Amino acid sequence: MSSQEALLSVRNLYKHFPIRGGLLGGQIGAVRAVDGVSFDVKRGETLGLVGESGCGKSTTGLAVLRLIEPTAGEVLFEGQSITQFNKQQLRSFRRYAQIVFQDPYASLNPRMSIGDIVAEPMMLHNIASGVERTQRVDKLLKVVGLGPQHARRYPHEFSGGQRQRIGIARALAVGPKLVICDEPVSALDVSIQSQILNLLVDLQHEMGLTYLFIAHGLNVIKHISDRIGVMYLGKMVEMADGNELISQPLHPYTKTLLSAIPIPKPGAKQVRIILEGDVPSPANPPSGCRFHTRCPERIELCSQEEPEFRQIGTRCVACHLVQ
Repeated sequence: MSSQEALLSVRNLYKHFPIRGGLLGGQIGAVRAVDGVSFDVKRGETLGLVGESGCGKSTTGLAVLRLIEPTAGEVLFEGQSITQFNKQQLRSFRRYAQIVFQDPYASLNPRMSIGDIVAEPMMLHNIASGVERTQRVDKLLKVVGLGPQHARRYPHEFSGGQRQRIGIARALAVGPKLVICDEPVSALDVSIQSQILNLLVDLQHEMGLTYLFIAHGLNVIKHISDRIGVMYLGKMVEMADGNELISQPLHPYTKTLLSAIPIPKPGAKQVRIILEGDVPSPANPPSGCRFHTRCPERIELCSQEEPEFRQIGTRCVACHLVQ
């Protein structure tokens, strides 16, 4: 896919966090949180990023918006390189790219009313004022399943699901094209998760939104994503159409994630793949394929040579065993 066809293009993105120590506090190493990730997100689609905690998926989302600065790589939005933007250009860009954070308890200012929280992005980007801004806030609250009467209340008066709806309203306040959803349902009760997922799907259809949806479980991400990218220890290991990846996973790590999803049929047997060992440290990743230390299908080559993330048929896979 060319950069012109994609709303968002990420090319060889790296984010390394320095490890400091020694007598003078100099850098003695680095945590390689994101280590050369590339992908495109088409207009109007939902690209899911999935992987265990610590694989770098949330760091990828933050680096895409430059909420943390990438170490290297390029991020293109509508063909423009946001990695080259100055502060003023970045401020303008963020009107069109917003984020819904993971924790609805921590992401809302407890000292601001709900009306002020939703109105704040409009004020920062000079969108509407006075009565018109109040009307837009009321409309946004209705869109996410709340009401104008909630505008005068404060975050502590709402449940976790309601707070996440407020976070979504805030993200939509400036009319964005891209919304990064950073594990938006992982802190919520299971009964509330489906409500928020259905709300996000409805809003996408109504407003023509594009999502980068980050989650640590395929059971959540498979319901909302058009395509799914699987990350492990800072690397992308597989990317495919959502239905294709769920029905026919190729990478051993993807197979492991799928085996953890319960089958919703009484008496149905699920063969669970249990990985050996722990996830290696991103400060000292293993040689060759980063998954080889835990992979049940590994061969000798896996520990010696890093597999290329290459196209095989209609998907991309980084595995020596997949031809």
